[in-house]
Amino acid sequence: MNNFKKIGMTALAASLVSTSVFAGEVTVAGGASINWENYSGIAKSSTKSFSMGNQLTFSGSGELDNGMTVGISFVLDQGDDTAIGSGPFDSHSVSVSSDALGTLVFHGEGGDSAQNAVGDTAAGNIWDNFDARVTGAATLSESQAGNNIMHYTLPSLVDDLTVAVSYTPAGANDESSSAFGLTYAGVEGLSVSYGQGSADGDAAGSGGTAANSDTTSLKASYAIGSFTLAYSDHDHDSNTDTSDQTATSWKVSYTVSDAVSVTYGTESLDSAATADTSDAEYTKITASHTSGGMTVSANYQEATEMSYTTAVDEDEEYYGLSLSFAF
Repeated sequence: MNNFKKIGMTALAASLVSTSVFAGEVTVAGGASINWENYSGIAKSSTKSFSMGNQLTFSGSGELDNGMTVGISFVLDQGDDTAIGSGPFDSHSVSVSSDALGTLVFHGEGGDSAQNAVGDTAAGNIWDNFDARVTGAATLSESQAGNNIMHYTLPSLVDDLTVAVSYTPAGANDESSSAFGLTYAGVEGLSVSYGQGSADGDAAGSGGTAANSDTTSLKASYAIGSFTLAYSDHDHDSNTDTSDQTATSWKVSYTVSDAVSVTYGTESLDSAATADTSDAEYTKITASHTSGGMTVSANYQEATEMSYTTAVDEDEEYYGLSLSFAF
């Protein structure tokens, strides 16, 4: 992380609270990667390509004279160019925090609900690398997230226990959406997280509830010696039974040395839709070497029955090589 420059944060603070602020600091952290990828499948031609990744995160913070800290963050990411309005940023947020009051974050764009924050599969959402490959491919259903969401992390109530809640206003929907998440790390090597949240996609005044849903996520990981084991269970319960979904996943990682690690993971997504006759299954194995801020990694991924059917074009393999840098 490089210090860009020091700035006065008075203007920012004045827009948030009526008090003065001491000089703050703006920092920028970034990453870049060069990638080679190859997709191949039974009914698909092999697809080889080069690509690059890049991201810059600008963060600024300053302390108010009442002891509270105000922070702001902007992310530039060419691979996630979904800025709203006329702004050039891919996600942005502002936070207000103190030891006594906890941390309140308003995500103008790109926010996660408290459930989504623990909702990724243990294997790291392998499905996300294949979800655009076939029509109707599996995606992980979650609680409401995205733009203009409020996320609050409570101050420490119990040692090693983190409690967070989030709220998304109703907008054009009948109801607002809310979520909470708990993470406990009080046992050496063990971390357990639980999240629950809702999503209301029913338009106001329509009188229906078909799009309303609740999502529950449970995740646990345990590190012992050079091994780390992780498991997750994800349940999406919709008012429309055929929109229900469950996802289970596990992962094992082995640290060969400070620089070298190997990981194997799987995940399975099950849909309750009448037309979906099979589970979507995914596996991934990754080997990486890190030296300083540079990481060289190779990974193999496999997807079968991606849109919950046994059609031959639902199976695909992926090979990838990546050279990435953090600064």
